[in-house]
Amino acid sequence: MQPGRHAELLAEGIGLDGDAFRAMFAGRDEEATARLREAAARYRSSWETAPPRSYGRLVAFLKSAVLAGDGEPAAAWVRAELDGACDSPTSCYALAVAALVEGDDATGAEAAAAMGEGGDAFARAAEALAALAAGDAARYREAVAAIVADFAGRDAHLTGVPIADTALLMEALAERRGLAAGIESPLLPAAR
Repeated sequence: MQPGRHAELLAEGIGLDGDAFRAMFAGRDEEATARLREAAARYRSSWETAPPRSYGRLVAFLKSAVLAGDGEPAAAWVRAELDGACDSPTSCYALAVAALVEGDDATGAEAAAAMGEGGDAFARAAEALAALAAGDAARYREAVAAIVADFAGRDAHLTGVPIADTALLMEALAERRGLAAGIESPLLPAAR
């Protein structure tokens, strides 16, 4: 990554996400929400100052915003920034999440289907998003279990935070649709 303010903002966002998850694991929900909102602000600023096509910042922004309870305005902003772009696994990921937050299941499913070339983690997230778009509870439970298993297979020192926030993001999206799996892991907060 090229050095610069965008990289500093991204690092700050990642640090704040880590703080948020530590607070969440400890049951300090208000602190977790505040940290998630701060992280989302850093990710948005990083996107605005980063080189073109730095789509990972949009995914991180959406995850933090949705988990903080700010999904709708975040999704609208991301879709405006993407302007329909789905030309890489990461941009498709951002579009799929934003579309599902807004209830646009057709776009969510189409964008999720285009995520597959991003590797195993993208494929697992894509499967969960596609299941949510289809309203398929059994398929969703299976997909999110794979995400959680991947996270649980890592160490317990939050080096796997991106996997944890992926699982929690999927549960937040699923909960809104009545499809939450009630995921359980010693490294994740209890299902709400």
